Amino acid sequence: MGPEAMRVAGLKEALEARGLSVVDTGNLSGPHNPAGAPVDGYRNLAEVVAWCSLVHESMHAALGRGQLPILLGGDHSLAIGSISAVARYCRETGKKIRVLWLDAHADFNTRELSPSGNLHGMPVACAFGFGPPELIRIGGTVPMIGPADITEVGIRSVDAGEKRFVHEQHVEVYDMRFIDEVGMRKAMQQALAGLDAMTHLHVSFDVDFLDPEIAPGVGTTVPGGPTYREAQLCMEMIADTGRMGSLDVMELNPALDKRNQTAKLAVDLIESLFGKSTLMRDDRRTR
Repeated sequence: MGPEAMRVAGLKEALEARGLSVVDTGNLSGPHNPAGAPVDGYRNLAEVVAWCSLVHESMHAALGRGQLPILLGGDHSLAIGSISAVARYCRETGKKIRVLWLDAHADFNTRELSPSGNLHGMPVACAFGFGPPELIRIGGTVPMIGPADITEVGIRSVDAGEKRFVHEQHVEVYDMRFIDEVGMRKAMQQALAGLDAMTHLHVSFDVDFLDPEIAPGVGTTVPGGPTYREAQLCMEMIADTGRMGSLDVMELNPALDKRNQTAKLAVDLIESLFGKSTLMRDDRRTR
């Protein structure tokens, strides 16, 4: 439902209005995720593996064609497919991978740490090589990324065991509870530092990164997220780098939205990732 809501909100038309050539390849077709209890600590593992494998092949093919793929989800476990595809592409082309994880959650759980067994709470851990073999081996190399390759911004909901594990793995995390607009600017400057012509920036944007006052259409709302202005600042700073090579937009749930408010906001922010300037700001301060 999420991808269709963004289509209704005019994503393709908005990007085309910016002079971009947009190819909507339609929805991938995969298995349904049945309701059920976790098995060996993982809920719906076979289905998640199938979906992530589909995402991997689709995104890797798009990158090989010289395109900038945008993955519209769907829960954030699908990022295992997208990150593995980008990591594989970077190995093949000699590029460096950098992942910017915009989310309310660290998504660094394992089956030993997760209270639910939901794989959408585990994609970053899987990318680091901590997870079921069927998932962590997608793309052919374990781990897909390491601590120097990712920065998490907006985090404000982390399980106790997960928090310890994140610190043990030296993941750079910026906690939204202690960030105002000035702090957000500094966090983004740190996250985007050192990007060069050989860096492929993959942005994985979970819509629950945003404050639920402006983005109610997600299943796991967490108060204290970025305001509209702070979110626009993030997106425009990413656009300023000129290095974004792929994008996830995840976890939009129209059934929980209000008159497609969140989908429209997501489209607005995606436009900013591609160069639309909303804020009255001194660009020199964002570089």
